[in-house]
Amino acid sequence: MTAPAPFVLDVRPLLARGDEPFGAIMEAADALLPGQALCLVAPFRPVPLFGVMVNRGFTVVDRHLPAGDWEVTFTPSADAAAAAHLAPGSSAGAAFWPDPAEVLDLTGLMPPEPMQRILEALERMAPGSVLFAVLDREPMFLFPELAMRGHEWAGNAGADGASYRMMIRRGGADV
Repeated sequence: MTAPAPFVLDVRPLLARGDEPFGAIMEAADALLPGQALCLVAPFRPVPLFGVMVNRGFTVVDRHLPAGDWEVTFTPSADAAAAAHLAPGSSAGAAFWPDPAEVLDLTGLMPPEPMQRILEALERMAPGSVLFAVLDREPMFLFPELAMRGHEWAGNAGADGASYRMMIRRGGADV
């Protein structure tokens, strides 16, 4: 059986309007058919997105287009099924991380405070240390920040369905 044709998402119009395309990209990735790739067209090479998508179980191939734009194809990896119990984007190696060195209950806080507290806590932690956090919702804007800073994460909805739990492994030179 062949994979479905890639879903093409051109974010240039969103960016031209001044809109943030990350949410649209994540929605498109979540709506892909099994085995379907996401082909992203952007006016720049979206390097921070690469780590987010790799953590979600995709491989990345990019090419610079003649007009100066970029085309990036995110293809589902065969290893993505291994992390099926975790939310898309979770690091498949999270099961082997050490126990959390710090725990944060961030429920009841309004954005961007949960993200700020998580990033501040990670700065104080040693490379390879793990932070556990409970939030009211999936922190979509935190994921690219973590990837850009070299951190890994794994998360899923809480058993109550009203919270989001995540572990974040601090990146660094020693990890």
